Amino acid sequence: MKNYLKSFFLGESYDAYQYFGAHLTKDGYLFRVYAPHAKKITLIGDFNNWNPTSHKLKKVDKMGVFEILVPEVKYDYCAYKFHITTYKDTYLDKADPYAFFSELRPQSASKTFDINAYTFHDKVWMQQRTKNYDKPLSIYEMHLGSWLKKDNNEWYSYEEIADRLVDYLKKHNFTHVEFLPLLEYPFDGSWGYQCSGFYSITSRYGNPSQLKYLIDTLHQNNLGVILDYPLLHFVKDSFSLGRFDGGHLYESYWLDRRHSQWDSYLFDYSKPEVMSYILSSISYLIEYFHIDGIRYDAISNMIFNHGNKELGLNEPGLNFLKKANHLISSLYPSVMLIAEDSSDYFKVTAPTFEGGLGFDYKWDLGWMNDTLSYLKEDPLYRGKLLHKITFSMYYFYSERFLLPLSHDEVVHLKKTIINKIWGSYDQKFMQLKALYTYMFTHPGKKLNFMGNELALFDEWNENNPLNFDILKYPIHQGFLNYFTMLNQIYIQNNALSIDDYSPNSFEWLMCDNETQNVFIYERKYHDESFIVVLNFAPMQYNHYQFGVNKKQGYYVEILNNDKNIYGGNNFINENKIKILNQPSHNKQTSIDIKLAAFGALILKYSS
Repeated sequence: MKNYLKSFFLGESYDAYQYFGAHLTKDGYLFRVYAPHAKKITLIGDFNNWNPTSHKLKKVDKMGVFEILVPEVKYDYCAYKFHITTYKDTYLDKADPYAFFSELRPQSASKTFDINAYTFHDKVWMQQRTKNYDKPLSIYEMHLGSWLKKDNNEWYSYEEIADRLVDYLKKHNFTHVEFLPLLEYPFDGSWGYQCSGFYSITSRYGNPSQLKYLIDTLHQNNLGVILDYPLLHFVKDSFSLGRFDGGHLYESYWLDRRHSQWDSYLFDYSKPEVMSYILSSISYLIEYFHIDGIRYDAISNMIFNHGNKELGLNEPGLNFLKKANHLISSLYPSVMLIAEDSSDYFKVTAPTFEGGLGFDYKWDLGWMNDTLSYLKEDPLYRGKLLHKITFSMYYFYSERFLLPLSHDEVVHLKKTIINKIWGSYDQKFMQLKALYTYMFTHPGKKLNFMGNELALFDEWNENNPLNFDILKYPIHQGFLNYFTMLNQIYIQNNALSIDDYSPNSFEWLMCDNETQNVFIYERKYHDESFIVVLNFAPMQYNHYQFGVNKKQGYYVEILNNDKNIYGGNNFINENKIKILNQPSHNKQTSIDIKLAAFGALILKYSS
């Protein structure tokens, strides 16, 4: 006990869940809770008809640790809460902060569950798992409850959806899936971002062993799993962590530091017990569920007070990030740590020993905002906005970036990706294909929210499943075919994923064409060379000549968004494109291609 508590009160515990919570022993379940402000605690549950007087916990440590062994509870799914008498002689009924399972909302009791019951079969995956620095990383971000639903609009369970999800991800060439938060939460509309239990897997889709089965199945099919994690805040619901023992145990004592912009409580990371609570939660998910990556939500709020640079640095938040990332990376060196950070804070992805925050990847929200801002404009005015496309490569090598088109961009009247783009119906589809060509050939890893691959016009609603029926329309099926091929080209060619974060892998061949809105760049790795041509204007060219680096040989068109199988008009380059001994654009040699209106091409070099 002393070893557990020593690291716990230092804010360095990564396994506090082994000590606190409800654990099955040969003599029954042992319940243990930390509540330093409590005068008395009793255990209530369905095993004693919720009697607040029959099962009193013993205080076993002067710091405020209480425990009780209940011989009559030797089974899973026993519902229970802690009945707490505060120092003010008021009464609170609280869920177990360390519970591994909970009742389905609107019920709020914790449930006993043997977390050791499942045996994984993913040894091969776990042995070869890496952080994917020099591997393709194409992430399918999804809300598990609204990807598919049964005919009666009920959720699929973790087990039921496993094979369906594996088949879909493999068919469309994704490498990883990222689940929106799967920790327990009371309000469906929060999508899991306002949690009530940070060790309790949401009961909406089944129990913890069933989630392990889903992850195990994905791993056995060479698909990685990333989990979205909301470490900033928690719900205010009375059964949860807020005012847990009558004092402000998890939130700040100070009123101006207690509340978030989402009407939730902020964790107070100046408290070592809070640091240990969240650090152990992250470690628990990695250790017991074989999670391959953790995506931390709203990191700008951990860096700056309330996410506002003018309010100064959030020193406790920064301290926690550095400590947690250092410890997690040391314990699990192949697990990715990903920051959703909209700030300009420096060295987010630098190691902690170099003064960084220790993340492996940072979402490039600047790239996302600039690109979508460019595409919403009429092409007549895009010439003055070239920097919206080129600027990302000016700062790209300052961090290890991941390019996201996430759930945040397709909800709350923000419009879907295709609806953000200027133009007629057909023009939107051509430009959408050009956008994704840009995304998949731009340096950096990729993330797309479910439904992006379908070119949906309706915004995401967590109450409804994705409208896969839209694929009966050829233009949507054509776009899905194009998206799938882009993913395939990305994961199969080293020049598009290895050395992503080296300036040697990318070169602009044309980036200042204000008149035509055409961008051309080369991606390269050793002898591999790919040229990407993006035409963000409605002009078609029978001959478009530009300079290249190669002196001889030819290029072959491997993808064209105007090909008829992708819903285009088949204005394509069918033959080999020979390198000409004609100077162009400050290069000694050049090539001449056909380029469709709003066209996007990928050309592969061959000697």
